Amino acid sequence: MHTFPKLAGACAALATLALPAVVQAQKAGTPAPAPAPAAVAAEQGPALKDGYIVGVGDSLDVVLVGGDEYRARVMVQADGTIELPYINTVVAKGKNLLQLGREIAQKLEAGGYYVKPAIQVTVASIASSYVTVLGAVGSPGLIPLDRDYRASEIIARVGGIKPGGAETFFLRRQDGKEIELAMATIARGGDDADPIVAPGDKIFVPDAPTYYIYGQVNSPGIFPIMGGTMSLRMALARGGGLTSLGSDKRISVIRNGVEMKKVDLNQPVMKDDVIVVGERFF
Repeated sequence: MHTFPKLAGACAALATLALPAVVQAQKAGTPAPAPAPAAVAAEQGPALKDGYIVGVGDSLDVVLVGGDEYRARVMVQADGTIELPYINTVVAKGKNLLQLGREIAQKLEAGGYYVKPAIQVTVASIASSYVTVLGAVGSPGLIPLDRDYRASEIIARVGGIKPGGAETFFLRRQDGKEIELAMATIARGGDDADPIVAPGDKIFVPDAPTYYIYGQVNSPGIFPIMGGTMSLRMALARGGGLTSLGSDKRISVIRNGVEMKKVDLNQPVMKDDVIVVGERFF
């Protein structure tokens, strides 16, 4: 039977999120273990109030603090269990790291393997808790949730909204509920304007609506409609203004396949509008 007098007053278990595998390998002097192919790598995050909740597919490192003879990297199986030396099957799903570490320590002590062991459970990789980010963002993909994140934080983690992306995006919950969010409102509002995402949520950032402008303007092309409402006058300015041959009396707008020849420069530009600037008469 092993005893650890220096740890006698220590708590039964410790739980933190894992350091990157490369750092662990450097400390141990061994090659870094390869991550599980089906898992999403976890990132170092601040301490959790209630602890990370373990789910199916997560990879966990279980280590005896103060000794190297008991350590294992295990994956949570489909039935929510992990297999460990000496104590065999332990239910891990639905427990936070601290709870799981305490339970493992109790089982090791009850089996007579150690006296008051301190067990540290860390997350090697996350596969069960993530949010999917799609659309006009820097790096769309699966983002692991190692703590509570607000929608704006997830957007920041994927590189923000790309130029040409819409200012309004959508958060879709697992139950199908869809929430429309605006970055400007989030920036100026409180926590209610920036909801916390949950595992299984999806965030979609669409492309911004665009309009087309050509003819007698200095910079013809396709431009996004920004700021919610853009007037025809603002659209002309975005196109570089009129050329020396252009006339603000000869502007037409093609909307939904119908040409509007008499237009007010203060009227709003709509999605897919085609603005044509003609030449002035001399």
